[in-house]
Amino acid sequence: MAENSDKPTTTDKSALSDPITLRVPQDILAEVEQIAQATERSRSWVIVRALKYYLMAEGAEILSIQRGLNDEAEGRMVDAEDLFAELQRLDGASREDAA
Repeated sequence: MAENSDKPTTTDKSALSDPITLRVPQDILAEVEQIAQATERSRSWVIVRALKYYLMAEGAEILSIQRGLNDEAEGRMVDAEDLFAELQRLDGASREDAA
């Protein structure tokens, strides 16, 4: 009998997620429950979706700031005055090309 390759196996499922324990305030959990029921989804689905939105917004900003701080600490930065001078030089060169 051929095995259906579209159906996820137990190993596939464990590769996709890692179970965690999470303490959630009762008021937030109640809202998660209401949303899960209204959308006919699981609590887990609602929570993962909320985490994805957080990571795309605030989480991404935090990581961007951290990358900037790391760049600064490792000396990968340019003085703002030097950058603006270079931009003005390039702008002037492009205007001369256009003339």
